Amino acid sequence: MTTPAPVSYRHGGLVCTDHTLDVPLDHHTPDGPAIRLFAREVVAEGREHEDLPRLLWLQGGPGGRAERPNAAGAWLRRALADYRVVLLDQRGTGRSTPADRATLARFGTDSEAAADYLAHFRADSIVRDAEHLRRHLQGEEPWSVLGQSFGGFSTLTYLSLAPEGLTQAYITGGLPTLTGHADDVYRAAYARTLAHNERYFARYPGDQALAEAVAAHLDTHDVRMPAGERLTVRRFQSLGITFGTAAKFDSLHYLLETAFTEGADGPELTDTFLRGVDAAVSFAERPLYAALHEPIYAQGGRPTDWSAHRIRQEFPAFDATGGGPLRFTGEMVYPWQFEEDPALVPLRAAAEALAARTDWPALYDLDRLAANDVPVVAAVYHDDMYVDRKQALATAGAVRGLRTWVTDAYAHDGVRADAAVLDRLISMARGEA
Repeated sequence: MTTPAPVSYRHGGLVCTDHTLDVPLDHHTPDGPAIRLFAREVVAEGREHEDLPRLLWLQGGPGGRAERPNAAGAWLRRALADYRVVLLDQRGTGRSTPADRATLARFGTDSEAAADYLAHFRADSIVRDAEHLRRHLQGEEPWSVLGQSFGGFSTLTYLSLAPEGLTQAYITGGLPTLTGHADDVYRAAYARTLAHNERYFARYPGDQALAEAVAAHLDTHDVRMPAGERLTVRRFQSLGITFGTAAKFDSLHYLLETAFTEGADGPELTDTFLRGVDAAVSFAERPLYAALHEPIYAQGGRPTDWSAHRIRQEFPAFDATGGGPLRFTGEMVYPWQFEEDPALVPLRAAAEALAARTDWPALYDLDRLAANDVPVVAAVYHDDMYVDRKQALATAGAVRGLRTWVTDAYAHDGVRADAAVLDRLISMARGEA
């Protein structure tokens, strides 16, 4: 397989260079199968010949491709004032070798083989990919990293596995529990999601009756979304994932206002509503997010065993048949989604095997983090729906030299919403704040 040469082009005041290289699927077996890795380097036009340091962007996820420069958040322009920015399509996403129902079909009915393959798409492999890319671009010279959400989790893994590759680490909304099980993560997450439901319905009190009318309609009608699959009540409830960011917090309200029209036989859900729901709940563009959402927390000999599904039973407020007001779930993945989402149905057996897996390697080196000498600054969002503040601050205390900025001014997407977030972290790293 021939590695394409870098390709450079100009776009919107930026100079972009596309890099492609091959890396081992399993970094412990460097002579084994390889996968392709794609990264785009971005520099402000007019500065392409300057000797600027590089900043690696590790986006949230898992399973989300890197931002494209024409749709990037506020952080990018701020970063370009000081850095060349490297946008890595993490393995399995974007223009890197994809991991989805089409590529995983080659495993046929061998779900264990498919699960073994997917087990190589966690933070430890992403970090080793980043090290390959760093050496490809600049030899042994270290670079800086900005990790958002799951990218912050990966940054803690980077500090554990290859701190020599880093000069500086910035983390936004992404300090994970270092030792907690997925059960601990989801138990805290359900409580935060309920709080965000209360915020939502306090803002839009009229939506309570409307949401319950939609649920009642779904319970008594066979409603099909554009791809042909049935929209169930529990899948409708998963729209609460939008409560976690400032950019999408209000989106459910504007979707619900399109919900009903008067059909020939009475009220019907509109095509506009169903298409909007499909766009929000389908995993067609990010199947890895579903398949690996719990395995990103797995370490040691304890399986995740569909943690979110089990822990949900401890929170009866989410039971749509319980007689209470309807409540939406958040950033959780359930086994039934691999039955209802066409993009996930072919991954069901592999997901089951991942949920039962017990031989997960450690993602964090606690001793190395306790002795860390890489400067690390982190934004911790006080009311973050996706990442628990208490767990984040406990982790911050376990990493030597890590400085936090706790703020209630932003939601989980703060670094994308306002350049001031990254600006504050850069100032902290320089000792100016």
